[in-house]
Amino acid sequence: MTEIAITLLTLATLIVMSVRYDRRHRATARLPMQWSLSGRVNWTAPRRGALAFTPVLAAIVLGAIQVTARLRPQTPGSDGSVLATLLSASLLLVVVHAIHLRLCDLTLNRTN
Repeated sequence: MTEIAITLLTLATLIVMSVRYDRRHRATARLPMQWSLSGRVNWTAPRRGALAFTPVLAAIVLGAIQVTARLRPQTPGSDGSVLATLLSASLLLVVVHAIHLRLCDLTLNRTN
């Protein structure tokens, strides 16, 4: 049950981050998705698609962690490793999404 709560909290956090960013940037049609080492944008995606990418990816990754944890043979004391994996992945996904949104802000401010 703890794993499900962590997954839902992570997804809610990512969705709130995306919705708040979307509200601030309604006038922007496309957001950068990848930058070169020189800082130039390699490709963009429609704003809503770009903002939905990480929450959808998180749902897939966190769901896969939970499913594979249930499929593998249970050994005594292994519950902590699944929880640690889930927490690590959740934290990483939130941090990466925050970095992506920050880089989008920097790029949009530079071009305006």
